[in-house]
Amino acid sequence: MSKINRVLNHIDSNLENSLDRLSKLISIPSVSTDPAYANDCNLAASWLAEQLNEIGFNASVRPTEGHPMVVAHYRPAGSIDGKPHVLFYGHYDVQPADPVELWDTPPFVATRKTGENGREQIVARGACDDKGQLMTFVEACRALMAVEDSLPVPISVLFEGEEECGSPSLAKFLEENAEELKADHVLVCDTGMWNQDTPAINTRLRGLVYEEIIITGPEMDLHSGSYGGAARNPVRVLAKAIAGLHDDAGRIMIPGFYDGVEELPRELREQWEALDFDEEKFLGEIGLKHAAGEEGRSVLEQVWARPTCDVNGIISGYTGEGSKTVIPSKASAKISFRLVGKQDPDKISAAFRDFMTAQVPDDCRVEFLSYSSDPAIEMPAGNRITPIAAQALEEEFDNPAVLMGCGGSIPIVGSFKTELGMDSLLVGFGLINDRIHSPNEKYEVNSFHKGMRSWARILVALAE
Repeated sequence: MSKINRVLNHIDSNLENSLDRLSKLISIPSVSTDPAYANDCNLAASWLAEQLNEIGFNASVRPTEGHPMVVAHYRPAGSIDGKPHVLFYGHYDVQPADPVELWDTPPFVATRKTGENGREQIVARGACDDKGQLMTFVEACRALMAVEDSLPVPISVLFEGEEECGSPSLAKFLEENAEELKADHVLVCDTGMWNQDTPAINTRLRGLVYEEIIITGPEMDLHSGSYGGAARNPVRVLAKAIAGLHDDAGRIMIPGFYDGVEELPRELREQWEALDFDEEKFLGEIGLKHAAGEEGRSVLEQVWARPTCDVNGIISGYTGEGSKTVIPSKASAKISFRLVGKQDPDKISAAFRDFMTAQVPDDCRVEFLSYSSDPAIEMPAGNRITPIAAQALEEEFDNPAVLMGCGGSIPIVGSFKTELGMDSLLVGFGLINDRIHSPNEKYEVNSFHKGMRSWARILVALAE
């Protein structure tokens, strides 16, 4: 029997033990955004370090100004000539469980149940994002060590405890430990599959610019009977400016906005067009009928490969119960931009501010706040690791891996590139309906099982 088949058999026969360990990690409520859970974040970090040391890594918990990092290293015995050194990244912190009353089961108890598709799933906060995903790699390494008494390639591990609260300690930690964390490739398991039977490699991530605009008209709220008609209403000013951000065809009207936006490569467009994707069903599941992005672009292209401008919230005036007839003093909006290709976040921010300021009358004041500024990430075509991983995934799932885009942002991938000069391989086993960040988050047992087997295949293939 081949090495990989021995390892896969071990994973299969020890699935329940792996699920028990995942359940123990899930039971630690490592919520990073709430200081009340700081001790639980420390417990989760310590538990993971213990698991890695038990397998054979040299692991330690590293303090930061916030929640700790877990760093571990493993170097195989014998020659490593030609074998790539990989850094695996995951995060052990989770979102708050609120609103708790909307959970069908306790959020920090890994509850096994059968889903509507007939497959068994684990329901709990962090089951998918990112504890289940993270543990697929840990358990793959455990199986390799149990069968071969060695891992096939040099491996470093970085587990973060602040991903869900913006990673405030990460940049400094990467800078201070750059030499130790440097590797040939980064492996990230915080993404998803195309569907439950088709694996995927995410090759592009949209960037993010997040701005807030605040327009002030009168110095105080005014009685709308006494001043209505004569006094400038900042809500009207803001609404008109927001309405001008898009034309009727869905294009964004900020000058220079599309600088750096490139068309999809023909091969990638053809692959996406060949996918069995039901646009009507995709929108129908959220109660909509029509795609609202740029005309002439498919829904997949709109969410994976085109830039966006979205109003995330508008605040002004009286919004309580009943009525209060006021002209508000201030009106504000939070607006986010998803970026693609070579769009420059700083230029987008500046162009947005110029565009909005030009539409504000001179008797109003305008100010801006910035919350995020990250460029898009595209994995370089023709790198060594992607086709190796794609072949390993195809062997596991009996379906070719989809080279898909990710509509959201994973800032750590940009940090690995800018701070350490490393490209990332994004392979995950989540599904779009796993309800991450929502009540009743779940992770399919099959996703967890296949994830372990996939990482074992990828690591063995990298060595060969």
